[in-house]
Amino acid sequence: MELVGIHKEVVEKISEIKQEEAWVKSYRLQSYEAFQKLENPDFGPSINLDFDKIIYYKNNEKEDRIKDSWDDIDTEIVEELGDLGVLESECHLDGMGVQYESEVIYHNMIEELTKKKVIFTSIEVAMKEYPELVKKYFGTIVNFHENKYAALNGAVFSGGSFIYVPPHTVLDRPLQSYFRINSRNMGQFERTLIIVDHDSELHYIEGCTAPNYSESSLHAAVVEIYVGKNSKCRYSTIQNWAHNVNNLVTKRALVEENGTMEWIDGNIGSNITMKYPCCILKGDNASGTCITISVATSSQEQDTGARMIHLGKNTHSTIISKSIAKNGGNATYRGKVDIKKSAENSEALVKCDTLILDDISRSDTIPINICSNTTSRIEHEATVSKISEEKLFYLMSRGIDKERATELIILGFIEKFREELPMEYAVELNQLLKKNL
Repeated sequence: MELVGIHKEVVEKISEIKQEEAWVKSYRLQSYEAFQKLENPDFGPSINLDFDKIIYYKNNEKEDRIKDSWDDIDTEIVEELGDLGVLESECHLDGMGVQYESEVIYHNMIEELTKKKVIFTSIEVAMKEYPELVKKYFGTIVNFHENKYAALNGAVFSGGSFIYVPPHTVLDRPLQSYFRINSRNMGQFERTLIIVDHDSELHYIEGCTAPNYSESSLHAAVVEIYVGKNSKCRYSTIQNWAHNVNNLVTKRALVEENGTMEWIDGNIGSNITMKYPCCILKGDNASGTCITISVATSSQEQDTGARMIHLGKNTHSTIISKSIAKNGGNATYRGKVDIKKSAENSEALVKCDTLILDDISRSDTIPINICSNTTSRIEHEATVSKISEEKLFYLMSRGIDKERATELIILGFIEKFREELPMEYAVELNQLLKKNL
């Protein structure tokens, strides 16, 4: 089944297909009304989308329910995911979910997590089985009035993950969700809600890919994360969307007292990316970190960065941005640090480094730094450089050819990002960089 074009009947049909409760349908319709009124962002890349041509919902009729065994999934899909390395990666995880087009088709986690009462499922299943828990947080951290694409997601969201980690629970290995777009003009609108309750810890990994078609596709996800007192959440993303995908994502975490939120965010593919993971440091002594890498090659615009909002006392934030531009690509850092009057004795560090590999590429650093009290401070550093001829000469004098020497310099440049990834994902990142640079 395919639903093309955006109008009220499509929104109602998606809700009908999913057999949703009245409160979910109402949320969708309110979001649709907001989407109609909101304009495209007045900053960043120019977004040119024909909303009437986008596929807002598509499912594989053979996959009519979520499976927990690869043997029960269509062979062609399994082979495709196998070629991408998705199946192999599962052995390194405590649990995995896979979304193909608009629906989650696979979910599984180790038995130990079930005993710990960890919940890891699709957002639609969670709405049916844990409605009070979902209603408490859903749409409270990201509001559909905020921007056009958060509103669009609220109207037509399909798939995505729901994770609940109960108090006093630490997961030994990551949970992962993998998102695949496989159709021309496809829109993917997953909705992820993560709740890490008090004194708990989670590492979640997200992977995204799509084949390359001439027609544009759209990925407009929303991620909401709640980090309880004394808890920690790490959210790692490596997206390698094809160059026809417009990647317009809203991600935000609310962090309570002594909580820690870490965004590890890699952007390799897509036509346009606009993504600024955010931490709202609500509780005293809360901390937030965002480490990003953006690679922009021919005709790509990577408009990325982070936002840190300090509300609690003694809060700390760190933003480290690494951007690489080549072959006419545009890699822009756009970020905001806002230390409110209430956030006394707080500190923020912003460090933006850009590597431009030729004379036709560009990069901009567009920071907004606001400190509204006299006991806090913000430090901001920014560098723009090219590959040093001296470094190239040194490596080549040791018998390394120019191509390999350039590769080593680039890998050194992004080392801070790579060292935050699990080993197998750091290896994957190296391979993606070699392919794209």
